Amino acid sequence: MKHVVSATGTGPVDASYKAIDRVVAVHGDLTEFAVKAITRGIDAIGEVTVRVTADDGMIYVGRGADNDIIVSAAKAYVNAINRMIQTSRSKGGR
Repeated sequence: MKHVVSATGTGPVDASYKAIDRVVAVHGDLTEFAVKAITRGIDAIGEVTVRVTADDGMIYVGRGADNDIIVSAAKAYVNAINRMIQTSRSKGGR
């Protein structure tokens, strides 16, 4: 299923996270954001690691890598949110 949403924020990462929140109808509190290069050169692949805290206090880690750091950030956030949703579903017995 394809979704098209838009959002604004204090920067492209904030805007992409807000757009993702609209699609999944779940929000996590971003408590850590780290970027590192995993390859060398001008076209290096950047890896983003995030920590997201759920309403129940559980912390979920997500990682994403891409040549575009905004895409890496979005992949990391989606990875953490997916973990949060999966944990919520398994606790609910679904």
